[in-house]
Order: sequence, then C-alpha cells, then structure tokens
Amino acid sequence: MSITLRQLEIFIAVAETTQVTKASKKLFVTQSAVSMALAELENQLGGSLFDRHGRSLLLNERGRYLLPLSKEILCQVGNVVNNMSVENDSLSGRINVVASTTIGTYILPYLIGAFKRMHPHVHINLLVHHTRYAESLVLDGKVEVGFVEGPVNNPDTVKRLWFKDELVVIAGPTDPLSQKHTFDVKKDFTNTRWIMREEGSGTVAIFRKKMKNYLDQINVVMEMGHPESIKKAVESGVGLACLSSLTVCREVEHGWLKTLQFEGVDMKRKLHVISRKNHKMNDALAEFVSFCDVMSTCSQSRACLSSPWKLQSLLAKKSVQKK
Repeated sequence: MSITLRQLEIFIAVAETTQVTKASKKLFVTQSAVSMALAELENQLGGSLFDRHGRSLLLNERGRYLLPLSKEILCQVGNVVNNMSVENDSLSGRINVVASTTIGTYILPYLIGAFKRMHPHVHINLLVHHTRYAESLVLDGKVEVGFVEGPVNNPDTVKRLWFKDELVVIAGPTDPLSQKHTFDVKKDFTNTRWIMREEGSGTVAIFRKKMKNYLDQINVVMEMGHPESIKKAVESGVGLACLSSLTVCREVEHGWLKTLQFEGVDMKRKLHVISRKNHKMNDALAEFVSFCDVMSTCSQSRACLSSPWKLQSLLAKKSVQKK
C-alpha cells in the first residue's frame, strides 16, 4: 500500500499538537482514524516516528526528518491543483479591507492566504486598526469593507453578523489562578493585577460593559495596544488579561498560557462585517466576503485558526460537501 496524502496530513497534525486527541480535533476526524492512519504510516516506513511520553507524542529522529518533507509534499500538491485551475479563474481586481486588531492579526491572514491560492489575480490590501477607526475608514470610503469585533452605531454603517467569539481570562502558567478552569467575577478580582487593551479597542469596550459592576475592583497595572504584547506580559507574570479566545490557540496548546471562562457573566460577542450604506460590492469583494463565511463553520472549535494546515483541511471538507 502506498503512502497517502491524508496520512501525511495526519502525521503533521500529530507532530504539531503532540497528541492524538488534539490532532483529531484539528482535522475534524475521530481519534481512531488518526491512530489508524499513523500506525499504517509507521508500518509502511518500517519504524516509529514518535517517542511516547505519557499522553504526548514527540517526534524522534525519523519523525523530524519526515516532517519538513511531508509539508513540502502537501504544499507542492496544493500548488499543482491551484496552478492547474488558475487558467480557468477569471476573477481579478483589487480589494481594500480593514479589520480590527484581533481579526486582522489572527483570522484574516489565513483566510486571505487561502483565498489568494484560489484567486491569484485578486490583490488584497489589508489594514489593521481598532474598531472605532476601522469604521471611520469604511464610512470615509477609504476601504470597501471592514471586519470588526467592537460595537458600531453609525446609521450609515451596514453590519452583518459574521460569527460569534468569546472573551476569556488569560493567566500565566505560574499564576495561582492558572489551576482553575473558570474565573469567578464575584471573588477572583481580589488581589489580581490586570493588563488592558488600549481605549478604542473593541475588546476593552465589551470588557468594561460586561464588568461595569466590578470596575472599582480591577487593578489595572498596564495598558498595551496589541494582543501579542499583552500575551507576553501575562506569560512573564505581570498579571491577568482579558482577550479573545481566538488570540491564544497556539499558546494554550503549548501550555504557555491558560484560559479561564468567566463565571457569572456571559462574555460571548458577535463579530461583524461592515460596509457603507448603498455601497455595491464588486465581484472580487463579494466572492471574498462569501469565502470568509467559512468561519461560521470553524467558530465552535477554533481549531482551524491554529495553523494554515487546519484551515486548508476545513476548506477541503467544505468543498467536498458542496459537490
């Protein structure tokens, strides 16, 4: 039996997550399917690819040799498919979009990359700003569409629900609260220090609105303008923070950060696609906005946001379902 592309895809997923359970979630398949594919691959290659350490699977020397080759093979196959379909792709043009910080940093880059592979003649210009400024760019006509996480209230703004997100508490691995699974808003603000996003951020606006009864208990020791800076500060032990669950997929997988769901307050929020009233989208923009609706499928598990490979797997499944 020959080695299959699916076996290589599963091998990569296990290598990146170090666990069969996480790999199965990442690829939207059962754990037994992952275990079977991995066993078949190791059997075909005449030896193991991982060293078992408890529940973790760590690449051995053979596995470390195979990993970059596997990624290159899948990449080349993808290039063949895309290049063969380019001749039949008539979609072209320029798209100017803006996104608020979380979306522009952690969601749209993967989506744009996947879209560009399908439509290489479409040029996409992405700006990243906080929600308030993003809306102003849309209303001023400097961009055609925006993807935002904060509230928008201008009557000339048309908004459409994209998918739902949730804000969580993030703690460093040595923080006492990292041993918990939830953050009790009635008790756990005591003796905690907080790192906040800057004013104008959609995350801050929602946090302050939801926590209006507890603001006098929150000890803010630092404000930062980007989630990456906040994550590093939390990881180093400066304090706690409230960020979108979308921003910490990789850190949680590797154990660098711990997330806690808020207990007693609903911290779910809606992400929206916004445009100007009476603005008509061109074909390229309409296709891109429609393409981005894949997030409504991914939003429950967030798995497709941890790496481009996961998103490609989701897109492939959707393509098969359409056929």
